[in-house]
Order: sequence, then C-alpha cells, then structure tokens
Amino acid sequence: MSEYNFDDIRPYTDKEVRRKIRLMVKDPVFDDVLSHMFKYRSKVEMVKFQLRMVRSVRQLQGTFIYDLLRMIINKTSDGLTCTGLENLDKDKPYLFISNHRDIVLDAALLNYLIFENGMNTTQIAIGNNLLLYKWIEHAVKLNGSFIIKRNLPPRELLEASKKVSHFIRNSVVNNNLSVWIAQREGRTKDGFDKTQVSLLKMIDMSNGKSISEGFNELNIVPVSISYEIEPCGLAKMKELIKSEHYGQKKTSKDDLKSMSMGLFNPKGRMRFSFGKPLGVDFKDTKTKAEQNNQVENIAKLIDTQIYKNFKLWPSNYVAYDLLMQEHRFQNKYTYEEEKKFKMMIEQAMIHIDYPVTDIQERFLKLYANPVINKLNAES
Repeated sequence: MSEYNFDDIRPYTDKEVRRKIRLMVKDPVFDDVLSHMFKYRSKVEMVKFQLRMVRSVRQLQGTFIYDLLRMIINKTSDGLTCTGLENLDKDKPYLFISNHRDIVLDAALLNYLIFENGMNTTQIAIGNNLLLYKWIEHAVKLNGSFIIKRNLPPRELLEASKKVSHFIRNSVVNNNLSVWIAQREGRTKDGFDKTQVSLLKMIDMSNGKSISEGFNELNIVPVSISYEIEPCGLAKMKELIKSEHYGQKKTSKDDLKSMSMGLFNPKGRMRFSFGKPLGVDFKDTKTKAEQNNQVENIAKLIDTQIYKNFKLWPSNYVAYDLLMQEHRFQNKYTYEEEKKFKMMIEQAMIHIDYPVTDIQERFLKLYANPVINKLNAES
C-alpha cells in the first residue's frame, strides 16, 4: 500500500462519475464546445441527455467516447490500423510509452484500439497546463487521466514527481491497471522522437529494487504512433519559430487551438504499432554514474523499438528525398503523392508568415526525421 494520497492527481472513480458529469454538462463553455461539434441544438441536448445516463467510467468510454472517436476517425482520417496488440496478454497491465505527436489523440486512439481488442483501457498521464477550463479537467479525469503537475518550484516539483511515480507503479503493480505516458514532456515538433531520460528517472523514483527489477515489473511496452499527415504540423512549426527566433513561449490559447486542430484537421492514414514488452537485465550498480548509464540504455531500447516499428508513409519518403536531394526512396511513392506533398510545402510557406528562410527545411524535417531515425535504428 502506498504512503501517498493520490486524490489530487488520480482519475475519477465510478462513484464520482454521475456528479462530475452533471457539473460538466452544466458548464456553459462545455455547451459551446458541443455546439461547435454537433451544430444542431437538438443534437447537443441529446448528447447531454446521454451523458447524464452514464454511471461508470467504462460505460462512458464504451459509449460516448468510443462513438466520438469513431466519428473523428471516419471524418478526419483515411483509417486507423494497429499492429502488435495480438502479442500482448489481455489480462496483464502494461506501462505504454509512446512517441508524442498529438495532445489528445495519441492516448485517446490508443485506448480506442485496446478497448476494441478486449483489453482494459489505460490511465492517461496529462499535464496540468492543459486543464485550461474546469470542464476539461472533468472530461479528462472521467476518461481515466491522472495529472502531472508542472511549472512548480524545485522542491514542490520533486515531491510532485515522486507522487506521480508512485501512482504509476501502484497502478501497474498493485492495481492491475495499465498506464499510458508520452516519451517526453510536450509533443515532438520536429519529427525527431526521443525518450527523455528525465522521464525514466521520474518513473524510477518509486523503485525500491534494482533498476532491472524496478523497470521489468512495470511491463513497459513502447508504442509507435504515426500520422500520415501531421494534424498540427503548421502550428508546431510556428511554435518552434516563435520560440527559437523571438523567445516567445506558447500560451494556453495555443494549447487549446492545438487540441482542436488535432481532433478535427485531416490526418490521412494512422498507424499504432505496439512493441514487445521491455526486458532488461543489468548488473547491480553502486555508483550514480552507472545507474544513469543504465537508465540511458533503457531510453535507447525504447527509442529503438519506436523507430523500427514506426510506419513510414509516402509523405515521409518524399520529404526524405527532397531534404537529401536524392531519389533513394522514389519507389515508395507515386508522382501524384509527391505532387500532393509539394503542395503541402507551398501551403506551409504561405501560412507561416515569419521572416525566416528555413521554413521549407523545417517542414521537410518534420516528415523526414522518422525515416532517418528508422535507418539509423536498423543499421
């Protein structure tokens, strides 16, 4: 039993569902969101009525959220597929660590897929910087999210990190509940997916055993998430340019806009590739340097699986050939696919109206870096 009280970060329980849904549907901002999504007032009221009938988290996920995600998949993508789930034990809890491309969809679609495959949905790590409205906090906690507190003073951040670490380990090891967490804080904005060693060190804060035993008991499964079209590609590039050239940090308004764009912008085809459970067998260490080296090696093992299992689309191969100014992968795409991608570059040049000269190169790297990473992982 953990010494921590997780009430300030944990998801809502079934006993809380009815009351929290009532609060959410009464929120005028949530009403505005529903109106934007469903257009007609009669449909909005129907959705609210359906929500008020929900009595458990599983019921909410199996009805309203499942139907919403299916609608998003059908309307904004050319299909969602997955590989590797058949190799996982449906009755076993896992810590899924994936690359991070979209604020909302990464975890939502992962849960959609494992729900369809008869597995229990995961508890989802989400930063408190995204809880911009009270209805968002209700919505994510109703859907199994737990909160990672950020932007705290160093001492408070350390304690908050320990609590999250214990929550993750307690969920997987003691409560038989799977967890999803992104491999890094914030989305990958340049297409170069890389696991943060600091994330793994945070996870290890609750480990009372050796590094090997502590990570093995979490049943870590790397997941590769690949969108044929980056739904927030232009927004990510703008954020990078504003940060690098103008020292401007993204705002809460930027996050809200990205959440909406990720849900409703075109995504092309989507693929989730589930890797094999990570198994490590390190010798016991006594020095901090050796321990750090072991954690860095675990990060590399996660990255290697993510890179190798990443589904590369024609857009990725076109971007690589254009970036490298060669025709290495010209058999991976058609003339029409190349033409379509070049049009996307032109649109980026028009919409990103900052006086910088490397917009085209940035756009190409966003799609080409997964190819480069995969080539390096397989060499």
